[in-house]
Amino acid sequence: MAKLDFASARAEFRAGTLTPRKFLEACIRQIEKREPTVRAFVTLDLDGARKAADASDKRWKSKKPLSSIDGLPIAIKDIIETVDMPTEFGSPIFKGWNGGRDSACAFALRRAGAVIVGKAVTTEFAGAPPGPTTNPHDPKRTPGGSSSGSAAAVAAGMVPVAIGTQVGGSVLRPASFCGIVGFKPTFGALNRGGIGDQFSQNCIGTLSHTLEDAWAVAHEIAARVGGDPGFLPFAGGAEPAAPRRPDVLAVLETDGWAVADADAKKALAAFLKKLERAGVTLIDRKGSRRVAQLEDAIAGASDLSLGINDWEKIWPFADLELREGSRLSEGLRKAVLKGRDNMTVDDYVALLKKRDYARDVLMGLAGDVDACITLGSAGPAPLGIGSTGNAVFNMPASMLRNPALSLPLLKVDGLPLGLQLLGYPNCERALSGVAAWVSEFGKKR
Repeated sequence: MAKLDFASARAEFRAGTLTPRKFLEACIRQIEKREPTVRAFVTLDLDGARKAADASDKRWKSKKPLSSIDGLPIAIKDIIETVDMPTEFGSPIFKGWNGGRDSACAFALRRAGAVIVGKAVTTEFAGAPPGPTTNPHDPKRTPGGSSSGSAAAVAAGMVPVAIGTQVGGSVLRPASFCGIVGFKPTFGALNRGGIGDQFSQNCIGTLSHTLEDAWAVAHEIAARVGGDPGFLPFAGGAEPAAPRRPDVLAVLETDGWAVADADAKKALAAFLKKLERAGVTLIDRKGSRRVAQLEDAIAGASDLSLGINDWEKIWPFADLELREGSRLSEGLRKAVLKGRDNMTVDDYVALLKKRDYARDVLMGLAGDVDACITLGSAGPAPLGIGSTGNAVFNMPASMLRNPALSLPLLKVDGLPLGLQLLGYPNCERALSGVAAWVSEFGKKR
């Protein structure tokens, strides 16, 4: 089985004890073994991957790798365009469709020498309903969505890293359910050109086994194509900052507390107690006016985010509904009609103002609170693959458009459960130092 982190493989490439092609072949063996059950991929291009790995072999042998991710086998969510494979958006309407270009992130990954193995399953237009992917820890359970295939491919050891996207909870929730690292950067920090939608909360994220791999991929993309036009590119560094124990963490309940599993709450409480014993000061809404203000500001984050999305679906989805209505899911049709028929532009503006206010409240903590901490999901992955699970714990980070991580540090009944850290906009480097320390602390306890 392939090693789960690329950073270790890269060290072996340098030493000459492993080659990108051999590393890829180990990943392919895992794909052949687990894909029939996990069903993470829509399309595989193993011939193309092998050619790319062979080219990487030559560069490493001549000591001229293109980047820190040269030779990295990677999967890309199937709402992101790739010139050599179809992009089907999880919809029969686009079966076999190819726009004839690479998205910005696919272009950057190729320029950095990454090896694109295939396109990972997504829900319909990164919304709902779910695709066929199962959870690698238990095929009877959901892997989450909408980056279901991306998360499952990493968790099953098929690739070390996959690219996902998040509008509501589509990176953080699958990471929590699948027991891997999910990283959602600041909105706009990674260029979204060539992605299926341009929702104002949508951003590119990574699914991986390590912080090191997440940071390397984000860095190499930003170094080549930047962020969205007019937005600051990811500046978290080529690798995470050195581990730094946080002085103060703000514990957030969010709207998710009302629906969280009792055992999930217990797992979080036990982790928080150990953080306190390690010298970390924890503040919450009961003891801090500013945290209470933030909790109030993010209350209703799901409804607010869905309302914004409904308006932003008017185009292009209203056009699709008129032309291809019977081939869209009932849920998407209802959302399109809600935005088109039941919202005004003034309603949309009011939601945007509420979103901006919540971000301002978050920034009020920035002077003396290192990060916010909460559950990565309401519990472990629920049974059944007919739903992707509840995104309620992830909606605040999407609404705030700040960087967030789901770290695989909790368990309930032997199943993974993420611990979520939320940082401040464009402060990924500071968040990485806290996350590195919390990860090391969590693995030792």
